[in-house]
Amino acid sequence: GSLDLLVLKTLSQIGSLHGYGLVLHIQRASDELLSVEEGSLYPALHRMEQSGWIRSDWALTETNRKAKYYKLTPAGRKELEQAEKSFEQLVKGIRAIFRYA
Repeated sequence: GSLDLLVLKTLSQIGSLHGYGLVLHIQRASDELLSVEEGSLYPALHRMEQSGWIRSDWALTETNRKAKYYKLTPAGRKELEQAEKSFEQLVKGIRAIFRYA
């Protein structure tokens, strides 16, 4: 759930990124509060690609290394929209419980 949301949101904001670029962006954008382990990221990217939410192409990085770059698909945009709604509902529910206490 949440890793998918982070990846899809990042790709919607940045465009095309390689795996390590995703890790760095999520870390920086969260003020170092969130860290994504590469061991979790790559299986998630593979699963999201199989689901049709992202697609990948090989290209050279800024340091001239070959890497797989990931990009959001129209199906991924729809999934992101649903995931954002679900996340907002979760946050709303948690806030309600905190107010209740």
